[in-house]
Formats: sequence, structure tokens, C-alpha cells
Amino acid sequence: MTVGKRRRQPSFAQLRAFAAVAEHLHFRDAASAIGMSQPALSGAVSALEETLGVTLVERTTRKVLLSPAGERLAVRAKAVLGEIGALMEEADALRAPFTGVLRLGVIPTVAPYLLPTVLRLVRGRYPLLDLQVHEEQTASLLDGLAGGRLDLLLLAVPLGVPGVTEIPLFDEDFVLVTPLGHRLGGREGIPRSVLRELNLLLLDEGHCLRDQALDICREAGRADVPATTTAAGLATLVQLVAGGLGVTLLPRTAVQVETARSNRLLTACFADPAPARRIALAMRTGTVRAAEHKQLAAALRAALRDLPVRMVGS
Repeated sequence: MTVGKRRRQPSFAQLRAFAAVAEHLHFRDAASAIGMSQPALSGAVSALEETLGVTLVERTTRKVLLSPAGERLAVRAKAVLGEIGALMEEADALRAPFTGVLRLGVIPTVAPYLLPTVLRLVRGRYPLLDLQVHEEQTASLLDGLAGGRLDLLLLAVPLGVPGVTEIPLFDEDFVLVTPLGHRLGGREGIPRSVLRELNLLLLDEGHCLRDQALDICREAGRADVPATTTAAGLATLVQLVAGGLGVTLLPRTAVQVETARSNRLLTACFADPAPARRIALAMRTGTVRAAEHKQLAAALRAALRDLPVRMVGS
């Protein structure tokens, strides 16, 4: 019997490089995302093409495109990398809980206000845990969780995404922030119906807080909010309010930090039940670190009790 020549196998580095290029469609951005030099990444993709015997990437002077084969095999590469990530995750969990790397994704409207508490908790209670934080918008975080780039998310829910399990932490009310001298500034128990007539300033597209604010307006009977002025972050948003361009909605956890930036701001509280959002941890359904993540959630609830929020879950 004749034994055929053994076929070479793709390496992890080659698959990782190709998956990054498939995601970013840009060699420099892909290299930066995975911490590899651009020449090394390009070489890894070329080596993978040679190993597989197909062209994966069409390189032009202006942009990078996936070939038809590249489109198909990118899905396979992502799945293989996901399985390798799951293998490493399970090995970490078997070795000891709260050790190894934990890649935490956080949305921008949560990160500045909760991360100080999260970091103190991890440093004090879980010193062997290598916590790595990534601040991104919700869609990017969910993609990272599904692809194994992230292990756990801290964000607003509900998400309604298959394969993702939410661990509720707390509910927090929204507060109306107005410029100094505004007729609603400093008032308590204002009705939601006031939102029908106010010049409401919003965050840019892609922020879940923008969508939540629009939902609150719709519930108050307002059909739309003209996007005449928007901001990339809450710090800019409140400065626009201080400058008299309109009013905005802030979650309770952000109020103290953001309103301290200017003495030309006032707040107003809504009548019960006030509009609110829920903050939770989110993990892949069935992850081997589920018990660990739930323990972390319980510890977080205890650590966050001094905030102006209502704890949920158990």
C-alpha cells in the first residue's frame, strides 16, 4: 500500500491572522487588533494560502477584499479559533477559578462609572485573575463575545440575542439634565410627557443609550427626535447642555461625574415609575466559566450597593 504525502496543517497564528484580515479588511488594522506586526501578519496569511492551495485575499493598492474561497474559509477559520478559545477557557476553569485571563467588554456609557469599582474588586478579591478591559459599543461587544475575542460583557440589557445569557446586576433611573435657568431644572416628580416638547440631545448612532432615550420618548408619546446635534460621549453631551443647546437624559450612575464638569447644569427627576435601564453581565450560554461569572456578578452587586441603583438578581 502506498502512503500519500502528509499534508501540512495550518498553524494557529496563520488562522488568527487570516481571521483578523477577514474582519477588518485592512492589514494595518488587523495587525493592530491582534498585536502582530503588519509584515508578520501578511506573511502568515500568505503562508496559509500556500498551505491550503487557494487564494484567500485579493490585495489592491486601495483596499483588501476576500476572494470567494476566502469568504467561505473565513467562516471556518472563525469557528476553529472559537473552539481553540473554548479549549483554553475550559483549561483555565479546570486549573482554578478566577485565574488566567478574563477579557471583559464594557459599553462607553457604563465604563467610566463602574470600572473603578470593578477594578478594585478584582484586584482585592481575585489577585490571580488577569482582567483585560475593552470599551466598545454593544454590537462590537456581542460580535467579540460570539467569536471568542471577549469572555464577559458589562452592558445594558435586554439584548435578545440567541446564545447569550444575561446575569442582571441592577436597575437605574434616568435623570433629565438641563442648562442653568431651565424651567424644569431642579424639579422632582416631573411627568414623562415633558419629553414631547423638549429639545433632546442624543448620543451618536450605535450607542445603546441613544436607542433607550428614543424608546423613552416614544413611550411618552413623541414620534421622533430630530438629530440636529449629537455627541460621541456623555462628557460632550452634558457640555452641549451646559451651553444651552438643549437637554439630555443621563443614567443615575453617570450624573455625579458628568454634572460635576460644569456649574451651569441642573437635574430634574421623573415621577415614579421613572424611565430606567438594566445593567447586567452577559456571557456565552453554556460557557464552562458560567459558575465563575455568576460568582463575580454576586460580588459586583455587593460592591455596587452604595450607588443610586436598585439591585436585581441573586
